[in-house]
Amino acid sequence: MTTGATPVPGPRAPAAGLFRAVLAGLGLAVLLLLAGAVAAQASPLPPVDPAVPTVPGVPGSGGLSVEINGPDGTPSSAVVTLLGITLLGVAPALLLMMTSFTKIFVVLAMTRNALSLPSIPPNQVLAGLALFLSLFIMWPVVTEVNTLGVQPYLEGRTEFGRALEAAAGPLQQFMLGHTRQEDLALMTRAAGLENPAGPRDVPLQTLIPAFMISELRAAFIIGFVIFVPFLVIDLVVSAALMSMGMMMLPPVMISLPFKILLFVLVDGWGLVITSLISSYQAGG
Repeated sequence: MTTGATPVPGPRAPAAGLFRAVLAGLGLAVLLLLAGAVAAQASPLPPVDPAVPTVPGVPGSGGLSVEINGPDGTPSSAVVTLLGITLLGVAPALLLMMTSFTKIFVVLAMTRNALSLPSIPPNQVLAGLALFLSLFIMWPVVTEVNTLGVQPYLEGRTEFGRALEAAAGPLQQFMLGHTRQEDLALMTRAAGLENPAGPRDVPLQTLIPAFMISELRAAFIIGFVIFVPFLVIDLVVSAALMSMGMMMLPPVMISLPFKILLFVLVDGWGLVITSLISSYQAGG
């Protein structure tokens, strides 16, 4: 006959007692927090004296003012950076409308077409050559603009409006020197304005389009002079081919080598570029 073993009490009793003690401590802490909150709400705050009302300002005398200059009077770097980004954005338009770039590019493109080479040199090469030639021609004007307008503004010796007016003077003088009076009169009548009293009184809204018209006219005149000798070569080659009965052979195929040979022998690119530079040095 077997008898059951007496169970030995395990560690549950001490663990249960410890759990009850923890719960009692948490309950006591919650009661203390609630009592502190009730006491804080029960105690009233001391009264505060009313604030003295402020006198209303005169309309137009106040407002937000933004200072764009530095402590030494020079424009801040943020303003200079903003002006530089704006100038880069409008630089292509200024390059086309107020410099010699348009005339030079048109003449170079017409020279290429006169040689019967529609894609040689490519447009990128012609644009790059026209750009650097424009910088070469406009360098005295750019230097004067920098001296009269840019440097005084950066050094804090003048305001932005006066600097802009001083910088526009050399460009206006350059455009007036290469603009025909007929084109100026045309744009003045189109704008419905009165005749200016002098060259300095010509507004830019009429001077710029008149300058572009004059530049295109001069470019087409130079292009016509360039086309004439190559046209003579085409006529001679066409007449020779027809006299020999070779009417099915394209004349351009025969005249192209003679055109290139003539252009190289007379140093064509040098003559074209020299004539373009001389046209601006001579005053239009």
